[in-house]
Amino acid sequence: MPGGSLLNSGGMADYGGGGLTFPVVVTCLMAASGGLIFGYDIGISGGVSEMESFLERFFPGLLKRTAHASKDVYCIYNNQALTAFTSSLYAFGMVGTLVASRVTRRIGRQAVMLIGGSMFLVGALVNATAANIAMLIIGRMLLGLGLGFSGQATPVYLAEISPPRWRGGFISGFPLFISVGYLIANLINYGTSRIPVWGWRLSLGLAAFPAAVMVAGAAFIPDTPSSLVLRGKHDLARAALQRVRGKGVDVDAEFNDILTAVEHDRRNDEGAFRRIVRREYRPYLVMAVAFPVFLNLTGVAVTAFFSPILFRTVGFESDAALMGAVILGLMNIGGILGSGFAMDRYGRRLLFMIGGALMFTCQVAMASIVGSQLGNGRKMAKGYAVTVLVLTCAFSASFSWSWGALYWAIPGEIYPVEVRSAGQGLAVALNLGLNFVQAQCFLAMLCCFKYGTFLFYASWLVVMTAFAVAFVPETKGVPLESMGHVFARHWYWGRFVKDQKFVDVST
Repeated sequence: MPGGSLLNSGGMADYGGGGLTFPVVVTCLMAASGGLIFGYDIGISGGVSEMESFLERFFPGLLKRTAHASKDVYCIYNNQALTAFTSSLYAFGMVGTLVASRVTRRIGRQAVMLIGGSMFLVGALVNATAANIAMLIIGRMLLGLGLGFSGQATPVYLAEISPPRWRGGFISGFPLFISVGYLIANLINYGTSRIPVWGWRLSLGLAAFPAAVMVAGAAFIPDTPSSLVLRGKHDLARAALQRVRGKGVDVDAEFNDILTAVEHDRRNDEGAFRRIVRREYRPYLVMAVAFPVFLNLTGVAVTAFFSPILFRTVGFESDAALMGAVILGLMNIGGILGSGFAMDRYGRRLLFMIGGALMFTCQVAMASIVGSQLGNGRKMAKGYAVTVLVLTCAFSASFSWSWGALYWAIPGEIYPVEVRSAGQGLAVALNLGLNFVQAQCFLAMLCCFKYGTFLFYASWLVVMTAFAVAFVPETKGVPLESMGHVFARHWYWGRFVKDQKFVDVST
């Protein structure tokens, strides 16, 4: 079938050159390294917020309160200025994502990642030299804009450049690097907490390293073929596709499908954000909203932000709390690696079901222990505190196995090219916006609801697991250009998406 795409019996394109090659592995790893800046900042924020040298310089009143706390241990760290230090990044990350989604079609995925890494680099340097809270917040704003740009472009880049049969594993490289960044941050916090006066500056300043890695990576990788075709650079697009698929591989069928998908986009020339609200794109809009909402309602974001504080609340000393966060980072990496291995073999939905059941069990168990052992001036017995640490680690691994990896994999792969920038931009912006709300409110929630906070998240885990089983189609091994067929044949989404074959079939 020269000149057309190859369709298997299910109507899905099947490209003959979709194997692993050294160029595609290197390219995807360099792009996925952008996840380091996400993970590093999540880990650094919680650890630095717990360092006495940092609190003494910027929040001396809070430091005095922790030293003399005797009644309600849930409320020791409830300080809105302190949480603003963490949450301001996510407010500006949301802004950065929305801006990036508007310009990525004009300048390309690679350029957006390069800009994002550069802004994060500048923000890290501002934070490291901060003399007052205003400088801290300005640095966090720059970091947030950098996160927004890289978070919008990187998962889409990985989805567009990866071979279909390995796409889930490659996209999971992004959350894997997030987990690696989180682990590195907590190891650094553990070391710098022993440095008086300026240890916190070193922790914040070393964020420049993952930013430099991302800038270097983005400078040396090609843009995606889809992005180049969207900008009319067909020769460069074909060369980029040939480069990542390998010399001698026939890329005609895949390249023709990319051209056809982009041509369909141009025939329906309309703003991506205006288009995604139309009825025929309803499933993609629902996924763009549901995934970040449910991701935040797992409770893992606030657990990651404030894990050192959470561990101190249940009775660990400062160093033990930071080491607990390090262990949490190791569990994250284990969960992501397991997910990357399993999602392209056993499918996405099985991971949702296993992860949801395990996370629910952990949240209920933590609520039971914390509710019975903590409060009224009591400190939790060491055995119970260790049990909470174990449950938190099991929860973290279960999250990484399921929503942690699939949040980036599924939204990154399901959108048609004509709404891909809007869908991914909306999902990441909403996620960062909800991160802001949760980071700003979690310590107040913990103070108000106490152990009921864990039950709140547990109840939502039931809802989101049911949603994933009923409404998220299985996308294992499906090429991006054939994703519409999956939704068209879904029991519910088929009423919105027509099974149009946007590829030319020649016999």
